[in-house]
Amino acid sequence: MAPTDHESMHQWRNRDTARKRWAVAAVVVVGVLGLAWWAGMFRAKPAPKVPAGVQVDVVAVQSSDVPVYLEGLGTVQALYTDTITARVDGQLDKVAFTEGQMVAKGDLLAQIDPRPYQAALDAAQANQAKDNATLASALHDLNRYEQLAPEDLASKQTVDDQRGLVGSLTAQVKSDAAAVENARTQLDYTRITSPIQGRTGIRLVDPGNIVHAADTTGIVVVTQVQPISCIFTLPEDVLPRVSAAMASGPVTVTAVSRDGKIELDHGVVALIDNQIDQSTGTIRIKARFPNAHNTLWPGEFVMVRMLVQTEHNALTIPSTAVQRGPDGAFTYVVKADSTAEVRPITLGDELNGTTLVSSGLKAGELVVTSNQYRVQPGSHLAVTKPADAAGLAQKRP
Repeated sequence: MAPTDHESMHQWRNRDTARKRWAVAAVVVVGVLGLAWWAGMFRAKPAPKVPAGVQVDVVAVQSSDVPVYLEGLGTVQALYTDTITARVDGQLDKVAFTEGQMVAKGDLLAQIDPRPYQAALDAAQANQAKDNATLASALHDLNRYEQLAPEDLASKQTVDDQRGLVGSLTAQVKSDAAAVENARTQLDYTRITSPIQGRTGIRLVDPGNIVHAADTTGIVVVTQVQPISCIFTLPEDVLPRVSAAMASGPVTVTAVSRDGKIELDHGVVALIDNQIDQSTGTIRIKARFPNAHNTLWPGEFVMVRMLVQTEHNALTIPSTAVQRGPDGAFTYVVKADSTAEVRPITLGDELNGTTLVSSGLKAGELVVTSNQYRVQPGSHLAVTKPADAAGLAQKRP
């Protein structure tokens, strides 16, 4: 059945209304977009971002009295070392020491069988006594002959012969005294005592063995370790400074473990060797330490620090702040605007992580101690709180 004219008109009106609604919506959308674009034209642009600074640690340049040390590698040596050997042949009856024991001068260390030497002494004393008796008789006869001679009761020949006999017997008695002294000395040698105060080492001979005066191995080695010596070397270039320091008075030294962390003992310089080692260009210096707590041991390698002078009002920075380039040493200084400045510096001595600066810096200036590889001249720096560098001087020995 075909639609009526009324229905056709109604459908056409509906389509016309829908088209109008879409047109209005399109106009609204275009208006909103245009408004947004217009507002964007007048919106304030954001400020450009400031590049972040390089994160660094800094330390203030310090001015203080700084002790100046020279360091050298040394070897600890016993003040005296004695190899205890037998001075007579015989059987070792007794060892009177304990290995590692501290002994005093004159303490008994070993005993050799004394009986053969006691017998020899007894024989020498008996022979001396016999000759003394013979001499006494000869003197008595000489005295009697000398009294009879004026009365011609004894011939001059008899008197002279008797005087000769007395002289011979007197010499024999002196020889007997020497033989007795020698026998007594040999007997004393059977008691082996320590010639020095020191510490005994490992026992080299056991009781019951036959020892000889010609033996070279000895019975034990005694070393004196209180006080104790240390011989260390320094470059020959520092000889004038060392000589000047010794001319001013005793020069103090400190023995330090090889890693530099432990101070072992404090002592003084005893002497400078009388010649320079031309093969190494070094001088040998001998120091002496009390070693009251046995912290030093013969044969031990140690670092020795010698105090040669004290720099007054010296400028110091951590060694980590020092950089080296083609033109020499420099450091990065933090300027007032927190940017980096390259500052050439002249260096002095360096010890224990602290470096003396002869020129180029002023007290109180901040120097960079970390991340230098990221810093360039003019770089903006993000500075951490400056470290209290006053503690650096307290760390120095």
